[in-house]
Amino acid sequence: MFVDSHCHLDRLDLTAHDGKLEGALEAARQRGVRQFLAIAVTLDDVPNLVDIARAHDDVSLSAGVHPLHRVEHEPDVQAIVDCAQRHDAVAIGETGLDYHYDEVAHDVQRQRFAHHLRAARELELPVIVHTRDAKEDTLALIREHTDPAVGGVLHCFTDDLDMAREAVRLGFYISLSGIVTFRNATSVRELARLVPLDRLLIETDSPYLAPVPHRGKPNEPQWVVEVAECIAAERGISVDEVAMQTSANFYRLFRAALPEAPDDVREALSQMSGQ
Repeated sequence: MFVDSHCHLDRLDLTAHDGKLEGALEAARQRGVRQFLAIAVTLDDVPNLVDIARAHDDVSLSAGVHPLHRVEHEPDVQAIVDCAQRHDAVAIGETGLDYHYDEVAHDVQRQRFAHHLRAARELELPVIVHTRDAKEDTLALIREHTDPAVGGVLHCFTDDLDMAREAVRLGFYISLSGIVTFRNATSVRELARLVPLDRLLIETDSPYLAPVPHRGKPNEPQWVVEVAECIAAERGISVDEVAMQTSANFYRLFRAALPEAPDDVREALSQMSGQ
């Protein structure tokens, strides 16, 4: 089984599935994807994600505002908490810092990120972090506001091994996307080899960043399998081992999603924890 730990189900290009989300999800299920975490880019997106999750037992959702998304009114900690609680979010985010672009001022991003981290701590929910060209500030805010016992994930991670190791020390997981399959992504494949397997997640970030051999097409949740296959090849282990360990990691981090897991999945995870 596989878990797509980060996908934007409300933004998929569904042309290949007759415009139906069910078609995209079923294509992924046919390849063994058993859980999808639908990621919010803004709090206004969350009600639509709730509708998707209610229609599909294998979909969970997050609540948050992307660091590059412009909003008329910045949500405070209570607004984030209220939204997550009202809609049964299993995580806060995606949030974080992105200094590569200038759509949102860096000081605004830092305040927004801090609010999300504090909301996550209050709710004891993991936080989904987008970070780009902001290594030191990202880690500093995580150290200041995050409970390592709850932790979170640095999603679609492309930074260096030192940052990954420090994030793991702070209770975080590292999630790899289709970028790991790109020919020039040698540093990301190094991460695939060296980050402890019990701290790795896999994702598509669909509809973005389709993996090889689908690069250039709108990404889909079913192609999380290609991410797992690449990691397995880099580590010299089976795809099954990557699939089961990253799935176990997902439910260990996103504990609120575990009750929605299929019975056979929960039984397999129980057996893994008892080994």
